[in-house]
Amino acid sequence: MIPSSFEEWKNCIVNDCNIKLTEEFTKKRLSIYEDSNHPETKNFEKLYGKQHLNNIIYWLKKYVDK
Repeated sequence: MIPSSFEEWKNCIVNDCNIKLTEEFTKKRLSIYEDSNHPETKNFEKLYGKQHLNNIIYWLKKYVDK
């Protein structure tokens, strides 16, 4: 299931994937996902679409700004 809200995404990352949402993690993911030429970003967009990529970027920024 692709998360459609911040809370669903956070639950997926923290509980399902057992990833700690640290400042280091979020900043690293942002640096990758905000680089449209990064191979990982291109693959992510190919698999999940531009809208979901934009959601992830927004949610990562939201989490960092807490």
